Amino acid sequence: MKILVIGSEGNIGRALVAHLRKRGHFVIRSDIKPMHAADYYQADIVHPGDLLEAFSIHRFEVVYNLAAMVSRVTCEKSPHMAIDRNLCGVNNVIQLAKKYSAKLIVFSTSEVYGNHEEILSEDSTTLMPNNRYGLSKKLSELMTQYEVENCGLDAVIVRPFMFYSEDEDRGPHRSAMIRFAEVLWDGGMVDVHRDSWRSWMHMDDAVEALERVAHLDRFEIINIGNNEVVATSDIAKMYCDLYKIDYSDHVREVELPDKMTLIKIPNLEKQRRVLNFEPTVSIAEGVKRVAVRVMRNGA
Repeated sequence: MKILVIGSEGNIGRALVAHLRKRGHFVIRSDIKPMHAADYYQADIVHPGDLLEAFSIHRFEVVYNLAAMVSRVTCEKSPHMAIDRNLCGVNNVIQLAKKYSAKLIVFSTSEVYGNHEEILSEDSTTLMPNNRYGLSKKLSELMTQYEVENCGLDAVIVRPFMFYSEDEDRGPHRSAMIRFAEVLWDGGMVDVHRDSWRSWMHMDDAVEALERVAHLDRFEIINIGNNEVVATSDIAKMYCDLYKIDYSDHVREVELPDKMTLIKIPNLEKQRRVLNFEPTVSIAEGVKRVAVRVMRNGA
């Protein structure tokens, strides 16, 4: 298939492009990052005109839109940018996909569910986001559904649950999986949100599931995640054990901050039934991969 990946230079985008090409797809990349390459278009989805050439030349069959303003903290601090990219930008990509008859894979987030202490199901759980990031993604979902039902858009919405990789960018803005690995290897102290639980999905599994989404012939909203759910404190303990340091000396257990979610347990029945997919990388194996990479490179 001819595929465009928008947001190709991000953590998910880089891995997805490599996987799609490995599977034999023709892939064009696009991102806001300045770069020159024959297979690359620099573009900001807030200004869709820069993508017109790519769409008109290549006539893509599938478009993955990963471009977004991400993270709870970032979206709270920059609300105008959050709406520009996560709502207006998505609308721009929707209109291009309709004009050129491309299937659009819209990336939402598990944050759309809000702080529910229950299994999160695409069809039954009420969406009650408790931060601006989740709210902007919920609105983009509603807009996508409207376009599908009323305007002829061909689309699928995916809700990722805690994707991670040993190859992703590092820094204090990253997820607990990456921050814990860096800070604990450096002998520092990390905060663990008491009684929090997460479904973590290694990128090797994530990109396989995402490739299968492109082959769907109908509109769906699908949770993409791992059925192995662990306490956040257990992630910290795994790193402490691998680094041979004492948990009590390097981990503070604290209450959940405002506008965060305590528990994220996805219902993955659609992932199994619709995509015929089961993750293969265990949490223990994924943590080990991240730890080995951090130890090899240094924190």
